[in-house]
Amino acid sequence: MLKLNNVKFAYRVNGKGYSVTTAESIGNNRISLDIREAGDIFNASLHTKSEIEIVKLSAEFECQFKESDSVFLNGYQSWTDSYENDIHAKFRGIDLIPSPINDKYGLSAYGDYDFVKYNRRRGNMHGWSYGYIKHNTGIFELIGSLTENDGFTQIRVNTEKNTVTVEKDCSGYCFTGDYSGISLYIGKGTENEVFDGYFAWLGIAPTKEKPVFGYTSWYRHYQDINEKCITNDLEGLRNYGYKADIFQVDDGYQTAVGDWLSIDMAKFPNGMKPIAEGIKNEGLTAGLWLAPFVCEEKSELFRDHKDWLLTDDEGIPVKAGANWSGAYALNIYNEEFREYLKNVFRTVTDEWGFSLLKLDFLYAACILSRPDRTRGMIMSDAMDLLRECAGAAKILGCGVPLASAFGKVHYCRIGMDVTPEWDGKAYMQLLHRERPSTALSILNSVFRRQLNGRAFINDPDVFMLRSTATSMSKAQRRTLAEINALCGGVLFTSDDMGEYSDEQHELFDEMMKLRGAKVLAAELSGNKLALSIEVDGRNIVRVYNR
Repeated sequence: MLKLNNVKFAYRVNGKGYSVTTAESIGNNRISLDIREAGDIFNASLHTKSEIEIVKLSAEFECQFKESDSVFLNGYQSWTDSYENDIHAKFRGIDLIPSPINDKYGLSAYGDYDFVKYNRRRGNMHGWSYGYIKHNTGIFELIGSLTENDGFTQIRVNTEKNTVTVEKDCSGYCFTGDYSGISLYIGKGTENEVFDGYFAWLGIAPTKEKPVFGYTSWYRHYQDINEKCITNDLEGLRNYGYKADIFQVDDGYQTAVGDWLSIDMAKFPNGMKPIAEGIKNEGLTAGLWLAPFVCEEKSELFRDHKDWLLTDDEGIPVKAGANWSGAYALNIYNEEFREYLKNVFRTVTDEWGFSLLKLDFLYAACILSRPDRTRGMIMSDAMDLLRECAGAAKILGCGVPLASAFGKVHYCRIGMDVTPEWDGKAYMQLLHRERPSTALSILNSVFRRQLNGRAFINDPDVFMLRSTATSMSKAQRRTLAEINALCGGVLFTSDDMGEYSDEQHELFDEMMKLRGAKVLAAELSGNKLALSIEVDGRNIVRVYNR
């Protein structure tokens, strides 16, 4: 088990800095650092009688890594690559991308690049909220934060120095009174034992949601959708004859991202209500895509409501990425924006009739921290706002720091977007960890599979069995379909299933049968991914090429 080495705490009072460790006394009776270890729980909390500004709060543990160990560290948000690595791995940031390119496209906004220094030495890796060390005996040592709503928790390993350092993302946070600080579950046991233990301590009961199958328009049409093609897709799904649960309309119905109630009437001359009614008449749940915390530069919202935008210390609007005509983050604490968002959700659910909302690009809410709110606090507030706005509608979260979504959404994406190519465009492979990639999405699905049914129902993104509009081989398409069926609970496609060949129909039927299988273990070695599964009472091993 991990052994505590020290706790480091640095803070400011009236501009003067102080730094202490557990080997030293804070030296006054205004501030106390309370460190407690009890069973599987570690706490380092703070109490102050007058306002202080936190500079750093971290705990370092000793850990004896072995060559045969594997390390998993959960990435910053849904799209961040997250899979087991050997102990000599390292993560690549975006520091080699020229600053003008990063500034123009806002690449750093997608992940943690603006507030984490990436270490290029092998054996130096970091993640967020939870992670584990897996021994070749099948025993897991899991470290999981219990206080992400008070601030995100970075977990960093240095396998050369045999250390695990846990640091709270709370630099610049000013408070008086109590602060929960670092609170960890540190469990050792089988995979199910440590993950069951973690969620028990989080107080999150297993989800009551069931796995679902459905259709989304994105990977067939992208933004080029209209009333006719949506109607045709709905008819095609009906004619195939397999009972679906959900039909989701994705991006492209609105005139601009952010202007959610401004429908592109050239595409949807009758508005969105008849679309939802048509879906429900087929006995399906009507789903609609929204990105509530961003707007694009060409939107009316961006032009007419500059005061709703999230801005930095210099008053400059904060970019949320390179999507559309340029994505910008919105300030969730602006009251006028909050009222606008409530009206959008009320219209979409009560007037139009959509009862599943795919809410995307959610990380934008917490790109910047504030003196009175850490990023974790802001993201928690943002998720609570969405839950309030959505009412009885179900939420499929996407592009979100995962721990903020634990127990707050019904379904959640746990990987980046898939692509018609196996590993995305060649130039994209040089960019951020959140880039679209089928190959990486598959790994995320496998190594975040433990969240399925515990935190929410996992959405591994779509499968593609079609042979058109894709450069993936038949084997790659089969791998994607099988992994999604084995490791996720939301099984979506954008294929025209009515065009499937007999062979594709057979593959689809095989994939659906795998939904009842249980993944017992996963091993990643070089370009081989091996899954041990239990299906129909038999234990078998399936091996896939990355």
